[in-house]
Order: sequence, then C-alpha cells, then structure tokens
Amino acid sequence: MHPPVPRRKTTVSALVRNATLALLMALAVVDLRVDPALADNGDVTWTVRTAANGYGDDRSSFSYGVNPGGTAEDAMVVANHSKSPLELAVYAADGFTAGTGQLDLLTHDKKSVGIGAWVHADRDSVVIKPGKSARIPFTLAVPDNATPGDYVGGILTSLRQSDEAEGINVDRRLGIRVKLRVSGELKPKLAIEDLHVGYAGSFNPFAKGDATVTYTLHNTGNAILSAKQGVSVAGPFGWLRSAAGDIASPPELLPGESWKVKVPVHGVAPGVSLAATATLTPLLTDASGSTSSLKPVQATAHGWAVPWTLLLLVVVVIAAVAGALVLRRRNRVRRKAREDARIRDAVEQALRDQ
Repeated sequence: MHPPVPRRKTTVSALVRNATLALLMALAVVDLRVDPALADNGDVTWTVRTAANGYGDDRSSFSYGVNPGGTAEDAMVVANHSKSPLELAVYAADGFTAGTGQLDLLTHDKKSVGIGAWVHADRDSVVIKPGKSARIPFTLAVPDNATPGDYVGGILTSLRQSDEAEGINVDRRLGIRVKLRVSGELKPKLAIEDLHVGYAGSFNPFAKGDATVTYTLHNTGNAILSAKQGVSVAGPFGWLRSAAGDIASPPELLPGESWKVKVPVHGVAPGVSLAATATLTPLLTDASGSTSSLKPVQATAHGWAVPWTLLLLVVVVIAAVAGALVLRRRNRVRRKAREDARIRDAVEQALRDQ
C-alpha cells in the first residue's frame, strides 16, 4: 500500500513524509487490527475487528470453505476512537505477497479477480460518530465456475486525506484478511526454477571458497504453500560436499506467485566442477491450522569452481620446470660443442706438430 505520487512538488520533506506514511500503512494492513491506544496519536483513529457470530467470537481474520456457486455471510466491526465523525470507504481487494514477504492488498484503483471481486459489503462507505462503532455486513459469493483452491484478499476501510502543504494525497487503510478455499481437487505443488551456482575463491591457493546458490520458488499449484529449504554444493562425483546453514523459510506463497532465494554456502572446495542441489519440502496448512509436509522437490545445477590461484601456481611451476629443462639442455649442448671444439683444436695442433 503506497501513497499516491506527489502531484505538485517534490521536496526532501515530502519524500520523508511519503516514506513514513507508506510504513504506517504497511504496518496497518499487516497487523490487520490496530490497538485502540494508538487512536490518539493523530495517525490512526479507528480500528477494525471481526464480528462475533456463528463463525466465532474472537477471530484474527475471516476464513471460509465454500463450494463453487456457494455463499458465506459475515460482518466487520469498525470503531471510531477520535473526537470527530469519521467517514470511511469500504471495499474488498485481492491479496498478494509483497517484496517484504508480508501480505499486501491491491489498492482501490487496481482490478481484483478473486476475493476483491467476490466480497460485497452492504455499503460502499460508512460514517461513524465519535466513540461509536458500526457493524458492516458483507457477502462472499463464489462464482459457479470458480477454480478449486486457495484465495486470499481482504475487506478494507479507507480514509483518503489531502495534504495541501506537501501536495500529496494519503490513503490510510485498515483491513482484515479474508482467506477462502474453494472446494474441489486440491493440487499443492512447488517448483524450483532458474537454479544457478556461482563460486568465489580465495587468493590462498589451498584455501576453500564460498558458493552462492540462487533459484526461484514458484507455486504452480492451487494451494497456499510455504517450504523448508536445504541447499548443498559438491564437487565431481559428489565428493567434497558442503551444506548451507539454516535457510529462512519463504513466506506463504499464493497460487501462481514466485519468490527469489539466494543462499550462501561457505567452505566449498574448488573442485573445478560444482553441482548445487536445492531441496524443498512444501508445507501445506489445512483449515484447522495444522501443517503437513508434502513430498520433497529437488533440482540440481552445475557450475565451475576453478582454483585460479592454484592453477596459476601450477602453470608457474610447470613453466619453471620446463625452463630449467630447456636451460639444462642448452648448457649440455654448449658443453658438448666446447668439448668438440677442444678436441678438434687438439687434433689440428697435433697434425701441425708432425
């Protein structure tokens, strides 16, 4: 969630203010609910929470399992903690995994095709008196042709404000996550793509170096997945294998999403040829919140780990030995030539003396 681009002027103070507001809005959507103690700080003046009903009394988010063509009805409660009436826009939006690894939601001007298109509140805006709260019912209507699998989005409240001094518009948003699993065949699947390995050696010809393994996780199935990761690097025939340390788990990836991974592997012997192996164990969370491990996925890529310093040293040694041999041969030839000349001179001298 980012503030709109300044429309009138760009100053250092405006850039700082934009960055601060972007951080505040990101935290608002990630946390989904704001502590009422923050209501008096001038930045956040309202909170959102799930309504108490047959789905539960104190939920951190909305979660449903619905058949294609089915519906679910629920409600969100919005409370105004300021001393002035508060007018908020209400809408739903699709979710996506941001570069920080946190769930983010599309802005109002972006088209949603899942949760954002299927969730409909009973109003587009709400006015809440100071110290009061409002219950906002909404309906989740799943199309008949909806593809089975997981969908994530959110239902949002939004306060748009203008800062004439800075020439910017700020859209403060608070929302609650909506997770939906459309019934049907669940096909969880993670793929490893674009696997590469690079090597950086040491100036010490006999020291080990570091390898860097990069790849992309791609959720090619229809379920939300995370994964345990393992990476190792080995020389020819699997010799001199080195494993990476603990690798941070990727965020939960929505169906179709990708996540780039970069893993350092230390203490790798320069075995000329390297084989990097990445192993993923996909993790699937069911409706009850329990996580199960799926069949591991593995991929291997090859690269070079040429010990250039050692190779240079070998070349120098070979050149020195070859040079010594050549020099020795030349000296031997010269000595033979001198001996032949001495004998020839001696014979000629003997002939003259006769």
